[in-house]
Amino acid sequence: MRLDIVSLFPAICASALSESIIGRAISKGLVEINCIDLRDFTHDPRRTVDDTPYGGGAGMVLRPEPLFECLASLASEESHVVLMTPQGSPFTQKTAARLAQKKHLVLVCGHYEGVDERARQCLMNEEISLGDYVLTNGAIAANVVADAVIRLIPGVLGSAESPEEESFAKGDLLEYPQYTKPENFQGLRVPAVLLSGNHQAIAAWREEQRFIRSIARRPDLLHKHFDYREIGEENEHN
Repeated sequence: MRLDIVSLFPAICASALSESIIGRAISKGLVEINCIDLRDFTHDPRRTVDDTPYGGGAGMVLRPEPLFECLASLASEESHVVLMTPQGSPFTQKTAARLAQKKHLVLVCGHYEGVDERARQCLMNEEISLGDYVLTNGAIAANVVADAVIRLIPGVLGSAESPEEESFAKGDLLEYPQYTKPENFQGLRVPAVLLSGNHQAIAAWREEQRFIRSIARRPDLLHKHFDYREIGEENEHN
């Protein structure tokens, strides 16, 4: 995958996406990440990218000219352009899995009071929000989306099973509890079933624990889970 991140603060993305799993994915050639400064597509001495909104109001709005010029230099038929904005659709694991299939992903970081509406209408394929809150700038949100997407690219994680067993990977439920050595730590013991070697019993225990943990911490996920299961069953019978 090629990932381009367009931002006024590209260093925020470059530093965060050069370490750990993502850094190794880059070194393996599994993903190419380009952090692009929107100011490079301005033509005035002050490198102006924003201006006051028509109609009045607080804050500044990103101008359309640098956005149009920047994306014209990046986009191709394989490009999928995403605007990071609090007004976008909520970002989920399913969204990450879908975006991980793209050959060229462009994340445009919103700043200030947002982008000129003409740029939003003409340039963006979709808009994504991390949640119902506002961040200092879209580069922070882009880092989160990039990390969630890249780790789903085949070969990025060490184990092919890892992304399948995590929270939200199966039916939107939380992940089961995990244990490691020692078996007995200050009187707190690892559940016996995990030491049994009975893989069927372990799988059943883990599935039960996913429900228990989701009910306790995120009961809203149960509705999504059963909606997901019902849709799958309907598709099997059609």
